[in-house]
Amino acid sequence: MKILVTYYTKTGNTKKVAESIYQALDKNDKELKSMKEVEGIEGYDLIFCGFPVHAHSVPVPAQNFLKKIPPSAKVALFSTHGAQREGQMPKEAIRNAIGLVKSEVLGSFTCRGEVEQEVIDELMNRPEHRAWAMEAGSAQSHPDSADLEDAQFFAKNIVRKAVSFTDFARK
Repeated sequence: MKILVTYYTKTGNTKKVAESIYQALDKNDKELKSMKEVEGIEGYDLIFCGFPVHAHSVPVPAQNFLKKIPPSAKVALFSTHGAQREGQMPKEAIRNAIGLVKSEVLGSFTCRGEVEQEVIDELMNRPEHRAWAMEAGSAQSHPDSADLEDAQFFAKNIVRKAVSFTDFARK
């Protein structure tokens, strides 16, 4: 099985999660690349694709990448965000990402990530965004070691699913 772990990041949070996922993979035929570095996505059996949540959604570079994934590949999505882990924003972003992918999505993972202080400061000045800005400020230590451990557990489960699907398809 050929595996790609790819990510789009601005602050480095999503890259940390991607690296953790990559480390958890036992497979020899695996690659870790930013979305900018990926030249072709044909030939991968499984693609882990990560992005930060921006305004409840997927950033445009990640949207463009997700749309290009061939239907033959299995996909696992992961994201980082300033909201609480089970918050509405990360759920909306994952739903949006799933809607862009033409292939089977085996699962998703989200965890908190530090939000740039300038963004928090700007949103604190807007009454309608103040509550979220306060919430995002509490994500400063993330992704932490527990988040990265959870990402590794997620990766191992996704590989098991992908192998099960491949074995089932062969029968």
